[in-house]
Amino acid sequence: MAQQNKTALDKQITKERMQEIASKNHQYYKEGKVADYIPELGKANPEAVAFSVVKANGEIINVGDVKAKFTIQSISKVIALMIAVQEKGEQALYERIGYYGTEKAFNHYANLETAGKPLNPMMNAGAILTTAFIEGEGDVAYQKILAMIRYITKNESIAINQTVYLSEKETGHRNRGIFYLLKNNGLIEGEEDKLDNYFKQCSIEVTAEDLAKIGYFYANGCTRFDGDKTYYNRDLARLIQAQMLIAGMYDFSGEYARTVGLPSKSGVGGGIAVSVPNKMGIGVFNPALDQHGNSVVGYRILYDFVNQMDLSLF
Repeated sequence: MAQQNKTALDKQITKERMQEIASKNHQYYKEGKVADYIPELGKANPEAVAFSVVKANGEIINVGDVKAKFTIQSISKVIALMIAVQEKGEQALYERIGYYGTEKAFNHYANLETAGKPLNPMMNAGAILTTAFIEGEGDVAYQKILAMIRYITKNESIAINQTVYLSEKETGHRNRGIFYLLKNNGLIEGEEDKLDNYFKQCSIEVTAEDLAKIGYFYANGCTRFDGDKTYYNRDLARLIQAQMLIAGMYDFSGEYARTVGLPSKSGVGGGIAVSVPNKMGIGVFNPALDQHGNSVVGYRILYDFVNQMDLSLF
């Protein structure tokens, strides 16, 4: 019965339906603002829109500016979380970090003074700690994250945008402050190369299709879109999807759970990766952001698609 439902759902997802939804919502880019606190991000085309779905059967449908590349930014946090837990276990990591959702912005850090540890691995403080928790000296942690993204997407051409990385490193004073607060609290050991790995992982370039493949991977117990089960781990996939659901859209996560109701992770590059548990992956892209740091057009596309297809968990 479950397989029949998946097949029926796959048949309903057509390029025409996706194009209609993307076209309808394109105009809303005017309501957002391209991130410019990292100078290189401010150069993105605010009108570029891409929408990708990897169906339950692994078939990929793309519409819009699907060749447009953008930096993965915070969506890389789910990959870092996977690797850190694989290497050292969930308990060891979560002794230093929380499972909490939040009403605070993605770069909030005041709780490091009150609670003594980050709220969750999706906010910058928790993500910086998570990446630093990955084993290896120098840029080994970054290389592991890049290799995993290439594996999940089956796309060996994925690489860092060196200009964005240097821009992030030069202007990332708040993240640098967070790093030293974490270090002061005894949560991180080592020097700033640990932080450089975080800047580098955020600067990896992807497409909306790559994000849909990442969404599919976690939706299906860490199974790649082509059926490869090298990293199959349903429990780890549950952890990552749970964290995406409660904190993946930052301080909009609660409202997003009500309106879209799916594990999702956004990035200030304009991408959103979505997992539809046990079914499909979705990737959207438009760099014009709302006040929470989430893609305005991306959210509207997801809202329409999820509600038309009845995909919400709730």
